[in-house]
Amino acid sequence: MKPRQLLSALCLSLSLSAMPAVAGDGHDHGDAPPAASGNGPKRQPDGSVFLPKPAQRQIGVRTLLVEPGELPRTHELAGKVVMDPNAGGKVQAIVAGRVTPGPRGLPLPGQQVKKGEVLAYVTPEVGGNSRSLAESRLRRLRELSDTVPRKVIEEAEAAVANEQLVAPVSGVIASANVVSGQVLEARETLFEIVNPERMLIEALAFDMAIASDVAGAFVAVGEQKLPLRLVGVARSLREQALPLTFRGEGGALAALAVGQPVRVFVQTRSTVPGIRVPAAALMKNPANQSIVWVKTAPERFEPRTLSVEPLDGTHVAVTSGLKAGDRVAVRAATLINQVR
Repeated sequence: MKPRQLLSALCLSLSLSAMPAVAGDGHDHGDAPPAASGNGPKRQPDGSVFLPKPAQRQIGVRTLLVEPGELPRTHELAGKVVMDPNAGGKVQAIVAGRVTPGPRGLPLPGQQVKKGEVLAYVTPEVGGNSRSLAESRLRRLRELSDTVPRKVIEEAEAAVANEQLVAPVSGVIASANVVSGQVLEARETLFEIVNPERMLIEALAFDMAIASDVAGAFVAVGEQKLPLRLVGVARSLREQALPLTFRGEGGALAALAVGQPVRVFVQTRSTVPGIRVPAAALMKNPANQSIVWVKTAPERFEPRTLSVEPLDGTHVAVTSGLKAGDRVAVRAATLINQVR
């Protein structure tokens, strides 16, 4: 081959090697993403998770060194928030009549009121008679006060006077069931008032032995646990269960509402061997079993299937599946569980 021909062939070969390869018909794979790097987070064939140190710092992984101990045996009971009768009350109309607003207007739910404050007025309707007829009847009864029973005169006075509906306690309006001009029946409830920091928790125990073995109790309020103090145990069944009444005071209780269902964790004097673990560390595997992620190497996390019992609402007692010295992921466990 002549030098000129050799140079032309070499240039053609270089230009072809620089062109992108194009798959033939039926072999176009589209814009497929590049293969995953071997250094990224990934689930291993044995179910463990490889999580590099930079990724651990990025998602905020935190672990806890666990140790076994004797933990109180705990029962989880269904409960609800109820009004403290000494720190709350209802406002009811004594007589039938028409409602008119108080000096500050009709109070709204969530509004602060003070004990003795006038919330509304009720103008009585006396058997369909006009107010003037009611006043005339009262005058006649007063003229006959020597022969007419005092009770009859008081009823006539109440029929003429506007009834003042006052707040029986200081607190917050929990519910308001009235509008201006509404006609009420006697004993109808208009307002409920509660003290948000002084409410009671009522729980139902189907095991009667729990009532006589209460060492402590908690209710979970978001990420907090609120300690409760047993006030008393009822002596009559409700829904085939024994009602237990607990008192809890403090700012966390103000986040609850009357009638709200809650979970009450009652701790007894008996104990059970176990390991205390934050409830946030518990995850579910594809078989819907409770697991935690244990750090077995600097960049490796292994799932452990557990048996757990309730403890205090924010922690659980692990009775099997962990051993002393295990490092359990207590923060970002959800993100570890999502690695595939």
